[in-house]
Amino acid sequence: MNPLLSNLRNKKIVLASNSPRRQELLKGLEVDFEVRVIDVDEKVPKDIQAEYVAAYLSKLKSESFTDELAANEILITSDTVVIAGGHVLGKPNSEEEAFDMLKSLSGATHTVMTAVTFRDKTRQITLEDETKVTFRFLEEDEIWHYIRQYKPMDKAGSYGIQEWIGYMGVERIEGSYYNVMGFPLHLIYAQLKKW
Repeated sequence: MNPLLSNLRNKKIVLASNSPRRQELLKGLEVDFEVRVIDVDEKVPKDIQAEYVAAYLSKLKSESFTDELAANEILITSDTVVIAGGHVLGKPNSEEEAFDMLKSLSGATHTVMTAVTFRDKTRQITLEDETKVTFRFLEEDEIWHYIRQYKPMDKAGSYGIQEWIGYMGVERIEGSYYNVMGFPLHLIYAQLKKW
């Protein structure tokens, strides 16, 4: 454990995420943790506005965690959504849907929202971060190349900024890069430091 997080010396961090990216990023903070995966039906009520979806799903994941937390455990759940034109772009169900999503992001600015929920035996807090991402105009063959080579079917908005499409396609970001990857590390570190 990072010596700067000495307040967590007797705590156990539980990351309820199967995402290799989130696991890698949390390791990068020098935080010891264990992964416990949960199955959640991520259905969102139709009346929730796009900007509140990430927080809703992050809290839902936390509340769906049925293991009894020990007194020294801190559970972390998270969700990331891509918002374009007031609509949430989730994970694509097909290559064609991934193509349509990326085509809609081409030459435009969209918002990436990530919410992270921390919970122990006595309290729960959800933090949110927002980043604006601008893509240059993407040619159709570039979009298809990315989809076929990188298989972004597990990614909100059909892309990973840390992959080829991010290298060649992202013109500008306003906000946290790691938020776009799905884990706003600056917020997570600050929250763990004061827990």
